[in-house]
Amino acid sequence: MSTTYGDGLGQTAASTRRASSFFKKYWGAFQERRKRQRLIANLCDLSDRELMDIGTTRSEIDYVVSHRGGNPRDIRSAE
Repeated sequence: MSTTYGDGLGQTAASTRRASSFFKKYWGAFQERRKRQRLIANLCDLSDRELMDIGTTRSEIDYVVSHRGGNPRDIRSAE
């Protein structure tokens, strides 16, 4: 009776893809975090008047950065 074992290349390729996928996700998350930090720093550098001009307050900076696509006051603009 003969038992055949694989050469292990399939397992190696799969583990390499998983590791590559992990690092791509990690790198994307790292880049997104850096983008948020830069945006927070830029908004914190603005004066209260400048923040008012763009429709936000200093206390809303974290929320605005976390929810960039939305309105911090959940007010829909007139269409």
